[in-house]
Amino acid sequence: MRPTIARLALLAAAGLALASCQSSPKTTPVPSGKSASLLAMEQVAIAAHKCWIASKDPAFKAYQMANELNSYSGTPRFLLVPAKHYGGKPLLVVQAQGNSSRVDVFGPLMNEPLGARISSDIARWQAGNPTCAASA
Repeated sequence: MRPTIARLALLAAAGLALASCQSSPKTTPVPSGKSASLLAMEQVAIAAHKCWIASKDPAFKAYQMANELNSYSGTPRFLLVPAKHYGGKPLLVVQAQGNSSRVDVFGPLMNEPLGARISSDIARWQAGNPTCAASA
């Protein structure tokens, strides 16, 4: 009976020795959170909604905001569309791509008199200033 216990002890010790020699499993790094483009777009979209839509700004009365921030394509964006035709062609697109915090703005509204105001508002919000009007 003694040889069996000795063999079991030897087998257990050998198993532990083999287990300790194995390398630790490789793990994929967990994403650290939101991309730079999503962070930038969240900041701009919140300010745009607050200042243009929720405030009932007369200059933006004819438009609705369509958020597409949770895009799986890596291009979070929001659109301004006609208020009476939500599924209509976007008149303004505000987006960022990939891991960049640069915000691009384009669409027919940028060629209208309102385009200058849109550009200055977006630039101010992207810089971290969430106010609704440029300070003089």
